[in-house]
Amino acid sequence: MFDTKVAIIVRDDLAVWQRLNVVAFLATGVASAAPDAMGEPYVDAKGRQYGNMLGQPVLVFEGDLAGLQKAHRAGLERELTLVPYVFAMFSTGHDAANREVFMAEDAENLNLVGLALRGPKKAVDKAVKGLSLHR
Repeated sequence: MFDTKVAIIVRDDLAVWQRLNVVAFLATGVASAAPDAMGEPYVDAKGRQYGNMLGQPVLVFEGDLAGLQKAHRAGLERELTLVPYVFAMFSTGHDAANREVFMAEDAENLNLVGLALRGPKKAVDKAVKGLSLHR
């Protein structure tokens, strides 16, 4: 039904609140990077308008650090839209600080706790191959 796919991978050793936080932030990154993927605003039976969401399903996977790094490398190779979240971002309090700690990471070995990928369906499938859907 869709030519593209959205997948979010979250690290399996995080607390539940951290997983939910990471998924929420990564979903906003996908929405920002792909405005064409946004659906129309919702309207209730009384005509009140609400916000819009991504217009396609988002699959949430889980994995360990090695699995996230493998998906990251595959996403780079396939030129997918990538939205990363690294462990150091848990210690910051605002967006500019997040970018600072991200820039300080080893670009070849990011300490990823989450990663969103969007792109052609087959390319995303290859990038998340071997990972399990979040349970």
